[in-house]
Amino acid sequence: MSNHPLNVARSTLFWRRLFAIVFTSSSLLPNFGSEPARAQVTQYCQLSSTAAQEKENLRLSALKGKPDAQTRYQNIVKKQAQELQECRTRTWPQVQAIWLRLYPCDIQPGIIDQIMDRIVNRGYNQVYLEVFYDGQALLPAKANPTVWPSVIRTPGAENADLLATAIQKGRQRGLKVYAWMFTTNFGYTYAQRRDRESAIARNGKGQTSLYVVDNGSQVFIDPYNLQAKRDYYQLVKEILRRRPDGLLLDYVRYPRQAGSDSIATKVSDLWLFSPATQEALFKRALNYKGLELIRRFLSKGFVGAGDIAEVDKLYPQEGEPLWQGRIPSPAQKSILSATDRQPLLQWELWQLAVAHAMQGILDFVTIASYPAKQQGISTGVVFFPDGNQTVGQGYDSRLQPWDRFPTSLQWHPMAYGNCGNASCIVTQVQRVLSMAKPGTQIIPALAGKWGESISNRPSLEAQMQALRKFSPQLKGVSHFAYSWQYPESDNDRKFCRTR
Repeated sequence: MSNHPLNVARSTLFWRRLFAIVFTSSSLLPNFGSEPARAQVTQYCQLSSTAAQEKENLRLSALKGKPDAQTRYQNIVKKQAQELQECRTRTWPQVQAIWLRLYPCDIQPGIIDQIMDRIVNRGYNQVYLEVFYDGQALLPAKANPTVWPSVIRTPGAENADLLATAIQKGRQRGLKVYAWMFTTNFGYTYAQRRDRESAIARNGKGQTSLYVVDNGSQVFIDPYNLQAKRDYYQLVKEILRRRPDGLLLDYVRYPRQAGSDSIATKVSDLWLFSPATQEALFKRALNYKGLELIRRFLSKGFVGAGDIAEVDKLYPQEGEPLWQGRIPSPAQKSILSATDRQPLLQWELWQLAVAHAMQGILDFVTIASYPAKQQGISTGVVFFPDGNQTVGQGYDSRLQPWDRFPTSLQWHPMAYGNCGNASCIVTQVQRVLSMAKPGTQIIPALAGKWGESISNRPSLEAQMQALRKFSPQLKGVSHFAYSWQYPESDNDRKFCRTR
């Protein structure tokens, strides 16, 4: 079998050797000829362990204030930035990015330097830095006018600006730093505000996402709610004041539900039961018959022949019930009985409800990306390749209409397929490529580690090699996440005591 561990190991070894031959060639970079004994860059533009250790020694010396060490450290950082840029222009993928979360501990001297150095060592030229997650913003406590608390709430560190620091330290190393944000998932802290209750999405069972998502920290909002839109818009503007190289919108969807609830098959499954969403839905009616049927469908989950007959009597002066997108054919005219018209009207009302929910997500993306568009900062949307699927008469409960995201945005499909080899990952990426319009910039996100498989996923090398055949259409990939590659360091940074 192709995924037998021994075969995978042999295959990995084969590719490692192959890349070692190709990428350690001294002709790879122009200034390598002078240092034949110490090839700086190996496969995928990664630094040799010797070069990485030399830099780390200088960083530690500079931290201790040793004379001359700071200058030498800055020089090596600058030199490696140029080498990385040169290597990436010649090596597929041209963009190799990594996802990174920072912690309050990272305000300690030298920590951001160490993180960014490690990122360069692994051949990355972009960092996707998490700036809004779990209801917290990566903004200084003293310069945070948003409704969310700051990530850093350590006494005495009120002015610490990890976002600005990370952007600066990244750029010194030739890295582009993107601001990666949760989008319609506003976090638990938002749900605790009494003045924001009407902004939180509700389904037809009266539930918010707190009751349907396992970890109880995810709070999805009503994307039609004006207050939610204003709150998020202000947050984006504050993040962009730090001038990141890009903006990445994640959680651009509704909650993922478990079991049979993972498929939305009826109106009560949809997140349509908050005031702003309902008001916007009613406005889609184009006559009184249409409005009345939408109201009944929403309140009962269906319309019967009796409802249709009653509505006909209520508004005898009107023809067919109408709402946005509904163009009745001549055969659907009111001369047909209510019983004959019922199945089609009910199906069309269901389609309207789903389309309305999805449109809320699309509109929210437009608003969220607008400040970046104004400033000429590139924006990307992060999504699940299967988040927009229909399943029988139902829809994936996330209702993530990524195939309708603007092609002016970067598309970042999370190709996290987990089948023991790369085949399901390839299938996911293929699906996105087949549905994207020509010219759409697609940068798949892969989950894994270098040089070894993890959580039943093949190594990053194996995944990237499998995607290499799409290289004309794929100029970049990203890797989730820094914490997977440096788990001990991530743990230490998460739980240290800041002083």
